[in-house]
Amino acid sequence: MLKKLYPYTKNVRLQVFLTPMLMILEVIGDIVIPMMMVRLVDQGIAQNDSAFITQQALRMIGIAMISMIFGIISSRLGATAGYGIAGNLRKAAYGAIQNFSYHNLDKISVPSLITRLTSDIDTVGMVAMMSLRMAFRFPFLLLFALIFSFRIHAGLALIFLLMLPLSALVIYLVFRKAIPVFLATRKRVDELNAIIQEQLNGIHVIAAFGRQDHAAKEFERPNQNSLQTELKAVRIINWMNPLSSILFYFTLLFVLYRGGLLVYHGEMLPGTIIGFTTYVFQVMLAVMMITMFIVNFSFAYTSLKRIFEIIDTTSEIKESPHPIEMLPNASVRFDHVCFRYPDYREDTLHDISFSLGAGEHLGIIGPTGSSKSTLVKLIARLYDVDHGAVYIGGINVKEYTLHALRENIGIVLQKNTLISGTIRSNMQWGKADATDEEIIDALKKAQAWEFVSRYPDTLDHEVEQNGGNFSGGQKQRLTIARALIKKPQILILDDSTSALDMATDAKLRRVLKNELSGITTITIAQRIDSLRDCDQILVLDAGRIDAIGTHETLLTTSTIYKDIAESQEGGLSE
Repeated sequence: MLKKLYPYTKNVRLQVFLTPMLMILEVIGDIVIPMMMVRLVDQGIAQNDSAFITQQALRMIGIAMISMIFGIISSRLGATAGYGIAGNLRKAAYGAIQNFSYHNLDKISVPSLITRLTSDIDTVGMVAMMSLRMAFRFPFLLLFALIFSFRIHAGLALIFLLMLPLSALVIYLVFRKAIPVFLATRKRVDELNAIIQEQLNGIHVIAAFGRQDHAAKEFERPNQNSLQTELKAVRIINWMNPLSSILFYFTLLFVLYRGGLLVYHGEMLPGTIIGFTTYVFQVMLAVMMITMFIVNFSFAYTSLKRIFEIIDTTSEIKESPHPIEMLPNASVRFDHVCFRYPDYREDTLHDISFSLGAGEHLGIIGPTGSSKSTLVKLIARLYDVDHGAVYIGGINVKEYTLHALRENIGIVLQKNTLISGTIRSNMQWGKADATDEEIIDALKKAQAWEFVSRYPDTLDHEVEQNGGNFSGGQKQRLTIARALIKKPQILILDDSTSALDMATDAKLRRVLKNELSGITTITIAQRIDSLRDCDQILVLDAGRIDAIGTHETLLTTSTIYKDIAESQEGGLSE
């Protein structure tokens, strides 16, 4: 895992190198000072040598100041390095998500992705900073303190041969229990984020139905699960402090008792026992801090695995070795297409075959759950077919570059998503260099200019998050304009006119028929009036083609289509 992390240190490698080096210099200062203290007591104070005392005290202060400076610089460099690594990981993970297929997004939920891009990466950044300092400071402090302890008095230092293995055993036993719980805490956070996202997205629905109490109860279950899992982890880790304290006080008691006897019998000077006791404190501090570091490292290791799961995820949608850059024409053909969602037991689409000439208009209708949206997603390779093939311009869509394919397909999905910014910036998602004239033209064709032109700031009018300051019909027209501005060869409207009034819908259909007649258009709709002028209408039922034909033909050949028409007011009127 650390080997995989190395490339993400690219722009902070100097800080990564200097941080532990300066930290080791700080440790040297901490180790030298107790030895100087021994001389201060045993030579200066014991012999009442004020000149030596002053000289030694100034040396100790000087070393302490230099050590402190090394520590401050090391801390700043460590923070830059740690959070620099976190920033690089976040950028890489976010970039990987941009290349996710719909299949990948089905496997890793959006709430989980948010957790990984935020709290998981923050944890890694914090521990990376700690690692560059603590992973060097305290092991070196432990090593040097042990060496100097044996130099002062090897007999007293033998207590460490008992204390350190016992400390290691405590750490092992605690973490054997703790690590699975750490993994569980992250999963609980994902579940909590999922319910938070769902309820906040639906907060207006909850208020409209007066279901706040019910929503609170639904939230409480994952909230309590997360709390209990975190408390379980804390309870396990809390064993570290009392067990470590027992070992520490046992060691200190032994040193004071044994050292006191040696001083009493004249076999050890008072300064020596003071210096030795300082090294005991340093050894025990190093052990406890190493333990704390391992706790945090375990959290970070879990988080890092989750982050690399994103980075290492590759889309199953691959381009051919020699992909085609241009579409010869915008004809569309499905040839015995079958498709199944990941982890589904049965096919969602069954043996779909039909042809659509360039510039023709296909309507798709059918009962809810008949896989209409799934079908059109296969055209832009948002998913890949399992059997059969989809052709554009007579060429299998798998032969095109994804850029060429999607650049020539304007797709407006069921969920009308606007990005916070302005109307202009939203239109430029469709075409980055779009001029104001091009934007206004697209808005007019989508029947959106009639309300946009009323705003004093027109194209600079603010778009709130998810387009919350627009009505459903306004959002639909803006997303249609965003698709039109790229001047696609194929336009797919997935139930994207459902919120429009009949008059606006009719105007949009006239534009599609007269001004955009050269574009191959596929419209999914529930209203018969939105489809009656299509060259062909495809009726889907449970993922199968029930019938295909014109409006008049289907009224006599398709029971499903006739039932839908009769259920809609004016559905049969001409």
